[in-house]
Amino acid sequence: MASDQEEDEFLGFSDDEGDGTNSDSDYDDDEATQNAVSEVNAHQIGDFEQNQQLPDLNEVGQEYAQECEVGPQHTSGISDNHSVPFLFDLNMPTQQEFPPSPIHQTETEQNHHKPRTPRINNELRLEILLFLLLRKEKHSDELIHGTNRQAVIKFGYTRKTIRLIWQRALAHKAAMDLYFYDSKYHNCGRKRIQVTYESIASIAMGDRTTIIDLARMLNLSPTTVWRMVKRKQIKPHSSPLNPGISEECKMARMKWVLGLLMDYSIPNDPTYYSMYDFIHIDEKWFYLTQKSQRVYLANNEPFPHRKGKSRTKIPKFMFMAAVARPRWGQDGQCEWDGKLGIFPFTDAVAAKRTSKNRVKGTIETKPIKSVNQIATRAMLINYLIPAIKEKWPPHEGERVIYIIQDNAKAHILQNDQEWQQHYKQDGFTLILTQQPANSPDCNILDLGFFRSIQSLMHKKMPKTVEDLSGAVTEAYNELHAKTLSNVWMSLQYVGNEILKHKGDNDYQLPHNKKKILEDEGNLPEQVKAPRWAVNECKQLVDEWRANQ
Repeated sequence: MASDQEEDEFLGFSDDEGDGTNSDSDYDDDEATQNAVSEVNAHQIGDFEQNQQLPDLNEVGQEYAQECEVGPQHTSGISDNHSVPFLFDLNMPTQQEFPPSPIHQTETEQNHHKPRTPRINNELRLEILLFLLLRKEKHSDELIHGTNRQAVIKFGYTRKTIRLIWQRALAHKAAMDLYFYDSKYHNCGRKRIQVTYESIASIAMGDRTTIIDLARMLNLSPTTVWRMVKRKQIKPHSSPLNPGISEECKMARMKWVLGLLMDYSIPNDPTYYSMYDFIHIDEKWFYLTQKSQRVYLANNEPFPHRKGKSRTKIPKFMFMAAVARPRWGQDGQCEWDGKLGIFPFTDAVAAKRTSKNRVKGTIETKPIKSVNQIATRAMLINYLIPAIKEKWPPHEGERVIYIIQDNAKAHILQNDQEWQQHYKQDGFTLILTQQPANSPDCNILDLGFFRSIQSLMHKKMPKTVEDLSGAVTEAYNELHAKTLSNVWMSLQYVGNEILKHKGDNDYQLPHNKKKILEDEGNLPEQVKAPRWAVNECKQLVDEWRANQ
């Protein structure tokens, strides 16, 4: 038998094939084949009726094999009735149809991208050191047996990392130094290019209007300068053209701001009035469209084509707006938005002749040719006073209201004869007050409210002059009361800047994080002025009055 087995192995046969005998493994394979017949669903092989017997695919293969003619050279050792063996069961799905078992997957297949251990930070390094110090021998620098293993399990770092932290602490102790646990990771990599303040300040203003010009002057690449701008090492700035301020105008601005402070709060704790009895009015031109309008389009969307008769003569209307400070309740709800109205300087005129756009006699809206004192007086008496009586909070009762306006020639003064006949009505006493000259930052509307209205109005993109009037009114009404309230807060902070700069306007508009203060509940209703600035400005104003 040994020789027969060796011969089979030499010829390439196994114990279960080629020798014509059935071993124990043969019987096991036959039983496994009989038990491996699986159920086949109807949707896998075709349409069958319910409880219909399904064909055995193995028997079909056997019948096909018996029909085939077998030559005499292939029939040695095989009888005519012998079935052709199949190496797999046709009733079972192929091996590729079975999903791979996660048990037999390797670690690389289950997690192709193994997450890296996060870089240890300084706080965690100190925490590991404190963990090791608590598990140190009392009279030696050795750790208790198993401490490193506990640290590895708790913090998830290797033994080498834990051992290096401990050895570093021992080295600092031997040198009688404090433990310095900062890493040197910030020293890795290519060092950033440093640009000094003097190297930029020494360049002329005209040579640093763009990033390319500044990069050329600094002998750097534009990308490097752009990264410095992103890191806020270089600050871009748009320089506006401010009105000139004379010495007399500086004194007038200081006197104006000092008049906004409560008398009894000076000099110990100077605080602004609440300004709930102030109304700011101003005029502004609103254009039908802009010369250039930026929009965002889809990939294949056609470019919008806008037309106009002239780029320099765009239709425009002048509006007068009036606002007061909004009122807020204890629960933070707006009780009154402070908007008294925005009124256009327009006339309704009948068309004199027929054109392709309208027939003769059609009522059209036309702007007033000249906005003078007659027009502003009529606007105040016919529109503003009725709006105050209608919209002013009724629970505040009778009071004196100050109407603040700029020093335009078209504005009337308090001593105007016709105004004197109307400034007292229904318990209201309306006082016209002029703000300092060349001081648009002292008016709520010029300070930021008009800009907000204009941005909302251009989003509506009006087509006609009638649409322009409606778009401006809608933008005025849609603007949130919180925006107006924030501008009133900014006016008080602007007053502080005027005092700090002795009446000059060489300052940037302050941004005091009003939203953050409001969320924290620390937004003041009345802003306090710096005592040193108030005392210095009072002294300057007194000296100027003495020299007059």
